[in-house]
Amino acid sequence: MHRALRVIALLALPASAISGQAAKPATPASPTFTAEDILDITSFQVADLTADGRWLAATSSVRRDGFGNEFRRDGDPTYLRPSASRLWVIDTKSGEKRAVFPDKRNVRSARWSPDGTRLAFLQLNGEAFEPVIWDRASGKTTTVKAPAGKYVAENSDLRWSGDGTRLIYPLRTAEWRKSAKDMFASLTSGPIAVQNSKEPFLSWDAIRRMSAQQNVVSYDVKSGQIAELLPNGKISNYDIADDGSVATYSEDVTKKTDYDVIFGTENQLMVRRLDCGAQAAADCSKARTLMASLKQTQVQWARDGKRYAWSKEGRVFLATVGDTGSKQIAGLPANAKADPADTSKESRDRREKERFSVSRYSPVGDALVLSNRDGLWLYDVASNAKEMIVATSDSNPALPRVQLTTWSDDGRALYFTSASRTKWERGVLRYERGAKKLTELVKDGRSYSGIRLSKDGSTIVLNIGTGNRPNDVYVADAELKNARLLFETNPQLKDKKLAKTDLITYLDADGHKQFGVVYLPPDYTPGKTYPTVFNPYEDFFDDTFDAQANMFTGAGYVVVKPSVDFDIGYPGEAWIKGVTAAANKLIENGVADSSRLGVHGTSYGGYATNLLVTQTNRFRAAINISGKVDIISFYTDSPRLGVRNIHAAEKSQDRLGATLWQQPQKYVQHSAIMFADRIKTPLMLMTGAQDSNVPADNTREMYYALRRLDKDVVWVNYINGGHGAGNATVDDFLDMQRRMLEFYDAKLKRPNDKVATR
Repeated sequence: MHRALRVIALLALPASAISGQAAKPATPASPTFTAEDILDITSFQVADLTADGRWLAATSSVRRDGFGNEFRRDGDPTYLRPSASRLWVIDTKSGEKRAVFPDKRNVRSARWSPDGTRLAFLQLNGEAFEPVIWDRASGKTTTVKAPAGKYVAENSDLRWSGDGTRLIYPLRTAEWRKSAKDMFASLTSGPIAVQNSKEPFLSWDAIRRMSAQQNVVSYDVKSGQIAELLPNGKISNYDIADDGSVATYSEDVTKKTDYDVIFGTENQLMVRRLDCGAQAAADCSKARTLMASLKQTQVQWARDGKRYAWSKEGRVFLATVGDTGSKQIAGLPANAKADPADTSKESRDRREKERFSVSRYSPVGDALVLSNRDGLWLYDVASNAKEMIVATSDSNPALPRVQLTTWSDDGRALYFTSASRTKWERGVLRYERGAKKLTELVKDGRSYSGIRLSKDGSTIVLNIGTGNRPNDVYVADAELKNARLLFETNPQLKDKKLAKTDLITYLDADGHKQFGVVYLPPDYTPGKTYPTVFNPYEDFFDDTFDAQANMFTGAGYVVVKPSVDFDIGYPGEAWIKGVTAAANKLIENGVADSSRLGVHGTSYGGYATNLLVTQTNRFRAAINISGKVDIISFYTDSPRLGVRNIHAAEKSQDRLGATLWQQPQKYVQHSAIMFADRIKTPLMLMTGAQDSNVPADNTREMYYALRRLDKDVVWVNYINGGHGAGNATVDDFLDMQRRMLEFYDAKLKRPNDKVATR
């Protein structure tokens, strides 16, 4: 299409489409941020950047686009959730934006061809995705049809071959789809469902494992022919070598349900030759095992798809797909054993310093980035030497958090994001291997993420965010100079009064320093105290945009996200020690009104909220959204998550550190239902009846207990909602936000205070 025609086509779109916003009837603009505004916040996702950095492919969507999910089908491997978005192509030089389609569609996995002339992506058509190739010059699309009896796998990705002649993606059979649907239906609608402990897998684990069943094919763009690369099998991920000679993949070999790992799966690493030529195909293409088990193993590949590194138990190894052995390059020697008699701190520190993991393989395969407790190291393959290039340590707050974000295609430059642990100071670093020099490209109070470096090294596309504002997309050169705004994601917020943010520090009850993020009303007046609501979870630090917090601040509330410090076996104490200390700090600072404190949380935060109000009467209102109240019944509930809830209690998020039978008192102590008689705080419970994470029946226990105890409680159950409660429809979402505001208004505001309106 001629450039002028492309511009006309773009301008023909409604203004809402160009900005990424959903069109809606014109209404008088309100300067206050409301629940309706949340629905129109744009999320912008960069998909791919051409090798020369000229063309960017991206998608944009708003909260409204995500409704319509059938939560009843959670766990169904054939279900494709609604996910409408606008697919954009953006000229990074001129800033011209072009919508590939005039409407929003369910698309994903957009990838540029190596020469940047074509964009391939998956588009939903009926019940299956189809590969589509869009020609950048003409704007025409070509849809790739699957062979008879097959379709593109629900969890498929899409990629180009190294020479740009083929598309590569996984397929499934119609028989597989029917089998998966039948198995799901048998467990959810019966009429009879039988489960037996003699079976190797929990029934829901067996359904989940079906998602790995697929075969990988290539589509020849010129001839239209489809060829099989990997036969049908349980393939969890795969890679095709740049030259097309071999395919490597992980194959699921799990023997039975694993209670030690959430969604525990054991894979083996396999390699299969694809360039057999005149050789006996059956023998040449026979898969070979590279690693019999990938449990607790991190694997990183060079760009060529033939060289790889892996780390396990603090040791790092190098190998190629042609090797029968490997070379250890970091970590303690394999035969090294700790002296059981030497338990000194010096000995422990020495051992920890020698524990390394692999972070990234250089694209050209000549170096690796390794990490240990002291920082990030560069290992040179040719010289077998390693040197620390960035000092960063989770145990040292004086050092910033530094993460490797991208590596230049020629292997010469590495880019890192950096963030202080004590103040809002963030930036981007570049390490130049030739000069052995670490340069600070930018450092200020903004946040930097999603860094994409073009293959030729000339162009960087990245997200930049300013406190409590959605990220915008920028383009710059390789030194982050001459940065230009490429896509303003939410221009409508210029007319909205958003919260001011502050970072507070305080000491918890154990004297440990904690941080909290405070969102202040737009018209905040120093010296005036405000009704204040706390939103606990785990740790908070960055002043990122929080739509719901802005809704509350717009209604006159201070919102606080406090951090807490957990001890294994005593998670309930963390919130009482940390959240109340944060409240004290806000009261001391003259911000919070001690007589008008509220607390709410979602999921783990809802659990925290309900435990808090069994331990303190300081809060005048509390809202538990999809948070468990009985960890005993939760422990073996929610079957669609397999062993997730068991693992959470024993080993991970819930941090009880024991099974129910080893430490039953811990489970009693951390079940708010057991102490419902102590609750004096008015409580609102909000659930989704189709929640497969924290079943609504768990929260229901608290409602009936408090009713029996003649307490102030209300239970709002969204019949079609999932985890997070009111998330099935726009009406449910708005109803949920309105109820939360009205509940807080009734409990925390004085008669002459502003009353929240829908």
